[in-house]
Amino acid sequence: MKPDKQDITPTIEIPVTQNDITQLQNITLFFFAYRDFTADADRLLKEIGFGRAHHRVLFFVSRKPGMTVAELLKILGITKQSLARVLRQMISKGYIIQKPGNSDRRQRLLYPTTTGREFVLELSRMQSRRIARAIEQSGLKNTELLSQFLSAMIDPKEFELMKNLISPSPRS
Repeated sequence: MKPDKQDITPTIEIPVTQNDITQLQNITLFFFAYRDFTADADRLLKEIGFGRAHHRVLFFVSRKPGMTVAELLKILGITKQSLARVLRQMISKGYIIQKPGNSDRRQRLLYPTTTGREFVLELSRMQSRRIARAIEQSGLKNTELLSQFLSAMIDPKEFELMKNLISPSPRS
């Protein structure tokens, strides 16, 4: 009989420390900050049977109404299958509508409904208040530094994609 892998693997009782990972404190802070940043929205999403994937879809579709499914897939970095399930639910519950493209009828353009827009505004306002409170409590005077820091965290290959969402060009 082969021994169970757990029987031969020693347990490690030494915690990972700042000596192992230089930014360990900041990584830990990121985990807790993200957990709390998403917690308020998670509670409201759960009430209507949605999760974080639904929130992301609604947020980005609301940032750029009329975006294609292909654009959304690129932003989210998920599979078509995963997005299809989420979109079906959001369309059936009246948060998003899907229309064929003007020049290419095979294209699917996504728009928030009034309900979807109001809901994403409610979620985003809660998160905005949390950010504003943290900025105030931290004494951060120059929020541009925060924006620069967060921008620098983004993979350079994805920077243009993000930049277009922060300042979306008007659709023609």
